[in-house]
Amino acid sequence: MKKHNYSAGPCILPQEVFEKSAQAILDFNNSGLSILEISHRSKDFVAVMDEARALALELLGLEGKGYQALFLAGGASLEFLMVPYNLMKENGKAAYLDSGTWATAAIKEAKFFGETVIVASSKDDNYNNVPKGYEIPADADYFHCTSNNTIFGTQMKSFPKTNVPLVCDMSSDIFSRDLDFTQFDIIYAGAQKNMGPAGTTLVVIKEEIIGRSGRAIPSMLDYAKHVKADSMFNTPPVFPVYASLLTLQWIKEKGGIAAVEKLNNAKAELLYNEIDRNPLFKGAAVTEDRSNMNVTFLLNNSEHTETFDKMWKEAGISGLPGHRSVGGYRASIYNAMPIESVQVLVDTMQALEKAV
Repeated sequence: MKKHNYSAGPCILPQEVFEKSAQAILDFNNSGLSILEISHRSKDFVAVMDEARALALELLGLEGKGYQALFLAGGASLEFLMVPYNLMKENGKAAYLDSGTWATAAIKEAKFFGETVIVASSKDDNYNNVPKGYEIPADADYFHCTSNNTIFGTQMKSFPKTNVPLVCDMSSDIFSRDLDFTQFDIIYAGAQKNMGPAGTTLVVIKEEIIGRSGRAIPSMLDYAKHVKADSMFNTPPVFPVYASLLTLQWIKEKGGIAAVEKLNNAKAELLYNEIDRNPLFKGAAVTEDRSNMNVTFLLNNSEHTETFDKMWKEAGISGLPGHRSVGGYRASIYNAMPIESVQVLVDTMQALEKAV
């Protein structure tokens, strides 16, 4: 039976990415060597890294606009540290929007470096919405936000206009919707939520903001060092970068981010319509901030939990339980999730309605 993978991350990837990755593990580029054992300095892998970096910028509409793309290790969690290290000046100040668990984690790291202002928080509402109506201090070294909150199922639909550098953690909705990416000075995203397997992190950085903090930065945490070394300051995560490249190629073949966004909108509309129509369910996030990537919802009557859990498991659905912070269910409908799988979940919800 086909499995319908709703895991929040590591996440579903296109079938052709699995197939090409599997072949590369056995024999990469007809070299007689596996992608797992080739030298990262070999011509074949340098070409992979160069293409992955260039294609990331191309898909984001940032090619030739003064940006650099890096594939680093350490996950988005390391970027929580690298961002203030590279952007917050000595005795400086950073502004953060607290919209969920990962935003809170980023704030914790920034506090090691200087004054960290939380401009707004939805913590008191258990992060069921994205804060609005806040002011960003004009003297902040940068403003940091999280575009999509995986755990709570909320998503920023717009971004503030500000004269300070704008930094965004896009780990769970990168390449899922068409935005004006030139508004951001740094974008970072762990690959494992929408782009590839766990093990690498995409960092897109505007060249003009590099090296302006005045701090002495350890080499491995210095964006300037990674840019100068073409994202190979040390041995990069070879296989995750390769699989991410395959996913970026798949997005381009689909027609780019704009084409993928149309599919994502259709999937989200299908599922949210059922949540709102079906009297047995309710959404966990406020309607205006609902995520198109992570759909969080609850049963109105917990007595139906055992029956529903049995039904969706029998339908071949996997990874549906919600995070303990919210409870209920979380359907992560990332780029590679086909709408047919979303229909299976909707059909199961309707079957529960008929059964009870």
